Amino acid sequence: MATLTDDKTPHNDSLISNLVGYLDTRIDIVRLETQEKVKGIFVSTVHGVALGVLGFLFIIFGSIYLGLVLNDALNSPSAGFGLVAALYLVLAVLFFVGVDKKLFQGVADKLLNNTIYKSDKRA
Repeated sequence: MATLTDDKTPHNDSLISNLVGYLDTRIDIVRLETQEKVKGIFVSTVHGVALGVLGFLFIIFGSIYLGLVLNDALNSPSAGFGLVAALYLVLAVLFFVGVDKKLFQGVADKLLNNTIYKSDKRA
């Protein structure tokens, strides 16, 4: 009487080696997909940070320029900077009081909705 362990044929060995090869290939594919996703996240993060820094510098120097122009127009050494600061204070209050977090949640939902499944290339 033959048992399952006694059925060592070349066909079974070939089937097992094919299965092991398949699993190794699937693991490699998952690793490569993960590496590509991490690389994409890194590039997006660096790009976003660079744009944020450039935007911040634009706002800073634009505000200084606007303050200097207003100082010249008002013949005052500091009134222009006071007006620029007041403008930012008004914007901050409007933003704090008027903008609801649901707006940001809606934007995040639209941007990040099912990104995992859209990027999955497997059927």
